[in-house]
Amino acid sequence: MSTTDRFSREEVQRILELTPKQLDYWDRLRLVPSRKEQGNCFYDFRDLIGLRTVKQLTENGVSANRLGRAVAALREGISHVQAPLTELRVVSDGKDVVVERNGARLEPLSGQFVLNFDTRELGEKVRVMTGHSADEWFATALECETASQASDDAINAYEETLRMEPERIEALINCGTLYYEQGNLEKASEYFQRAVDSDPQNALAHANLGSVLEEAGDVMEARRHLRFAVRLDPRNLDALYNLALVCDRISAHAEAREYWLNYVKLDPNSPWSDYARQRLASLPSVRSAYS
Repeated sequence: MSTTDRFSREEVQRILELTPKQLDYWDRLRLVPSRKEQGNCFYDFRDLIGLRTVKQLTENGVSANRLGRAVAALREGISHVQAPLTELRVVSDGKDVVVERNGARLEPLSGQFVLNFDTRELGEKVRVMTGHSADEWFATALECETASQASDDAINAYEETLRMEPERIEALINCGTLYYEQGNLEKASEYFQRAVDSDPQNALAHANLGSVLEEAGDVMEARRHLRFAVRLDPRNLDALYNLALVCDRISAHAEAREYWLNYVKLDPNSPWSDYARQRLASLPSVRSAYS
């Protein structure tokens, strides 16, 4: 088996024990989209690894934003792997993904995969920009993000934007997201906190800050910000899901039940709703309201 082998949808379903519904859903989310050629859909070797990762992490209850980050990092990290699928084993603790190969443990989210991408052209573009406006720096940051492998250059451009407009909410959130994707929770938290300070009614800023704080272990502050995010935007699925996880973690069972129920109501057909139903079934009966 090589990285150039092609697999039909039916073969993927059989190999990974997936349903057509799962493949369709993950394709719509662009987690591991199928490839198309002359009207035919197929997957390659790296797609199989990505799909197996998605399957395992969704079964462990990993939320969509973390899942997308893990799969993207994994896809980059194995871009030059020539080994058979059987040589790679995906391991997860329900939050992070680790790939084992020949006894070595590779952690894509911590950057321990060796990346071989040439971003010098964009990097040079960022370095030579002088005397530009905040809008021009912001546009350059977005262009760097579109290139996908130039996150450091995008961060630099966002920081130039914020040097001129320190409270520009989009730049704060985007910059924090890039730091989060790099695994730098401290810097991500800093920028999301600045976003919250800049716009206290911004649900996304509170949701992102809460999610980062939860990963960093500050669950009570995470709960506070995620609660606020859900109050501001009750249909924010990521915030709702992460808030339910936090409440589960601190044994706030009544509150967790409420958020799991709301999540299932809003997103009844996703793999994450299956996990939400599992959590609901496992929660003890609680009569009192949460504090």
